[in-house]
Amino acid sequence: MSTRSDIAEKKFLAGYNCAQSVLYSFCDDLGLDKDLALKLVCGFGAGMGRRQEVCGAIAGGILTLGLKYGRGEGQDRAVTEETYRRVRELMSRFEAKLGTCNCRALLNGCDLTTPEGQQYFKENDLLNKTCKGCVKMVVEILEDIL
Repeated sequence: MSTRSDIAEKKFLAGYNCAQSVLYSFCDDLGLDKDLALKLVCGFGAGMGRRQEVCGAIAGGILTLGLKYGRGEGQDRAVTEETYRRVRELMSRFEAKLGTCNCRALLNGCDLTTPEGQQYFKENDLLNKTCKGCVKMVVEILEDIL
């Protein structure tokens, strides 16, 4: 049986982005349609559409937490506060290990919006050296938080 981090890594290495891979690994637990999940989170990869803001793996993790604990229709505001607490925990634990949640910083300034940056990303195997580890780490932190 595969672990969630194995599932996320396999999805990531199959060409799905970091955010998609994280959320996908929790679909069964959340009762979420896998195709819908992949579409829902597609734009969050590479730090939000390659803008390299918050790491896409973190974004996928935040969406996972929201689906599990987020405030729905008619629920008390306290639910939001608990969700925010869990989001802060995810981000703090990630930052404690890697120093930042910022995609561009994690990739040492590599600019994914340019052809040159994308080439650098490929030539230096940042997908495996950096991003794959971020995906796995977020899934492992989420498993602990959930």
